[in-house]
Amino acid sequence: MPTPVQTNRPLVLAAVMAAMFMIAIEATIVSTAMPQIAGQLGDLHLYAWVFASFLLTQTATTVVFGKLSDLYGRRPVLLFGIAVFLLGSLLCGLAWSMPSLILFRLVQGIGAGAIQPVSLTVVGDLYSARERGRIQGYLASVWGISSVAGPLVGGLIIGHLSWPWIFWINLPIGIIAAVLFLRYLHEGVERRSRQIDVIGAGLFTAAIAALMIALTEAGDSAAAALWPGIAFVVAAILFVVQERRAPDPMLDIRLWTQRPIATANAATLLSGMTVIGLTAFLPMYVQGVLRQSPLIAGLTLTLMVLGWPIGATTAARSFVRFGLRPILLVGATLLPLGATAFVALGPSTSPAVAAVGSIVMGLGMGFLSTAAIVIIQDSVAWAQRGAATASNIFARNLGSTLGATALGAVLNYRLAHPSSGPTVSSDELRRLLDDSASLGAGGEAIRAGLQHALHGTFWTVFAVAVLTLLLSLLVPPVAISEGPRELAVE
Repeated sequence: MPTPVQTNRPLVLAAVMAAMFMIAIEATIVSTAMPQIAGQLGDLHLYAWVFASFLLTQTATTVVFGKLSDLYGRRPVLLFGIAVFLLGSLLCGLAWSMPSLILFRLVQGIGAGAIQPVSLTVVGDLYSARERGRIQGYLASVWGISSVAGPLVGGLIIGHLSWPWIFWINLPIGIIAAVLFLRYLHEGVERRSRQIDVIGAGLFTAAIAALMIALTEAGDSAAAALWPGIAFVVAAILFVVQERRAPDPMLDIRLWTQRPIATANAATLLSGMTVIGLTAFLPMYVQGVLRQSPLIAGLTLTLMVLGWPIGATTAARSFVRFGLRPILLVGATLLPLGATAFVALGPSTSPAVAAVGSIVMGLGMGFLSTAAIVIIQDSVAWAQRGAATASNIFARNLGSTLGATALGAVLNYRLAHPSSGPTVSSDELRRLLDDSASLGAGGEAIRAGLQHALHGTFWTVFAVAVLTLLLSLLVPPVAISEGPRELAVE
């Protein structure tokens, strides 16, 4: 679809950058502040659900909003997503308990499910594949700035203000993005009456929710995970049946079965599992085991988020010269290399080791994610680009959702079944993170239990990173065509 003449590309790009900055800084700032939030709100056994709840609704709605943007245009979907995200941010800051925070994170996730894929789709609409090397540099700068600002701002807010402000800082950013989209993004979209696959979306949400509950309960009791596991299998089967019979399926199975798209999305899914493992649990390790401040914990995580845009920018400027598959494989190789640093962590290890592992994995994600999204976007026309882009974001978010719950289950299981010493209760862990001095001499045993639990979690991250590399080898060589609508398989 040709770009409408009324659309102001530079100002629309500025709106995209503002919206992406809101999502990007949220990821780093919440991870940095979560140990303190959990310490104040209690219910530490629900720690992983603060991340998983956001990812659940984001993952479940991403494909739906991608399809809606193909039917009704990008702008109305973006404006709706920003409004919902800001409402969720406001409510998160007002949360009075961990369950209420999780509920409001579900609302935030719905907004993010519209913002992230449709913003990237707008970039695919306005710029050709060969222009995106320059544009990717702008988008990468957003992640770079947020990766530095997020942990620093998070540490300052925790130290000098109250934690609700880590959510409320989204409000001015979102308003600016909405105004820019409203004024400068104009589309000539032919609105058609097509049935939205509401049943498919509901079954998908039910399946993922059941799977997350099963994985979380498996950390405490295999019997408790049985019924959620059965519910997942039933919902998944019904979802597949529904998608095959729906005239406009929520998840276009034919799109996913194309080999370049299927393999790139599968590798993206596994890479999402590795990233959430660091995002959710590295700050806890640095603070609880290495005895560092929230600011130091945030800085170790910062380097992963900083490495990501550096890798993305380098990849975007290189894939025309070297090809998409080699760039993807470089990224997939860097993931297990970086993960080895976290397996090597111990109570006396310098935080610099974690920082090195973070930046290597960030570089890997930058290379891998950039190659994957270009493969997918350039394989379809405008009318399918929203759904195609959403399929890749969906794969990454699904990986993050599964990773948050599975790795949370590993953590809970190893806390309840230590190799030696007493088990660690959620209250003891909360006191270790919030006020370790109150534990006295018993704090060392709790610290050792946390080290044991997180060490197993990081080994799981390493195993998934290796699987990502093996799966990436199945992605076929793909040559970028001159036009934005076609993709040739060599």
